[in-house]
Amino acid sequence: MESIIKHLVEITGHRDHDLLNISVITALRQLTNAESARVLDVVSVGQQVFIKPHISIENDNVAIADETQASPASHDSIELYPHLKEGIAQKQQVIEQVIEGGKIIWLPIWINDKLHTCLEIYKPANYTTTAMEVVNGMLIVYRNFQNLLDYSERDSLTGLLNRKTFDDNFSKVLRSSALQQQASTEAERAEEERRSHEPERQHWLAVLDIDHFKRVNDQFGHLYGDEVLILIANLLRSSFRPSDRLFRFGGEEFVILLRSTSQEDANTIFERFRQNVEQHYFPQVGTVTISIGYARIDPFEPAVAIVGRADQALYFAKSNGRNRTCFYDELVSSGDLKTEVSNDTAEFF
Repeated sequence: MESIIKHLVEITGHRDHDLLNISVITALRQLTNAESARVLDVVSVGQQVFIKPHISIENDNVAIADETQASPASHDSIELYPHLKEGIAQKQQVIEQVIEGGKIIWLPIWINDKLHTCLEIYKPANYTTTAMEVVNGMLIVYRNFQNLLDYSERDSLTGLLNRKTFDDNFSKVLRSSALQQQASTEAERAEEERRSHEPERQHWLAVLDIDHFKRVNDQFGHLYGDEVLILIANLLRSSFRPSDRLFRFGGEEFVILLRSTSQEDANTIFERFRQNVEQHYFPQVGTVTISIGYARIDPFEPAVAIVGRADQALYFAKSNGRNRTCFYDELVSSGDLKTEVSNDTAEFF
């Protein structure tokens, strides 16, 4: 009982999803005496479903997947997990597969009939009725706590991350970017010549704003204005990878943290999203357009400076016709934006 209480205190003592997930799979592994345990992300891309390992623990060693990796690949397809696929289709709470030397237990975390996370217990040695009753009780606590974290971190209208979570998410992007730049192993040096011909992959921050949104509210009412915001959020979710971070900053302004891609690809992704919005039919309102400004994320600069550059690019887009995508560095290079350095600060005009 003391061990169970200790695990519950540990699980409910975090305000971070990764730390919460590490706590719960640590508890599950110890309670069932399993060889390993994992947190799996269940990712839907169109009609396809992928299973991506997020966090794993084995021999008390915790590993967190690199979120800068590209979209799910074929080796992540749920088709490779037929027992799990069938269990998810039937909305089972516990899914089992017998394997050589034991079994695999999957515990889908259903929240409001939606599934984004699945816990996996690999070869549990203590798989008794009593142990599983304790596991089920912990899952109830875990699910409720996930709900509380989501409620505090997400915008109530659109379901996107809210502004107060931006700093933490931005810090994670900066850390991963700094680690990428600092990593310089012998193997990487050997590949330096090959990589010099490849586009540099970096992180990007975009600020987007709905054009003439006040006119939408004035002409059609706030109910339809809210519907436009919800539909824009849905388009964002379907257009970007799960590893990218999507925020509603308030009003009609959204922010995107685009991870690990080249400048050319980043521009293509942002421009494609702008076109998707322009071509989408919004009930009653009809056509809606957006303006986007984006900037490269430098891991050694403060967030306020990078957001400021993206804002400057957005302001230029809205002041020069709207419904366009602008990259801060290109605007500076072309002379459309200028910076004046004075006393270690940059002033924009």
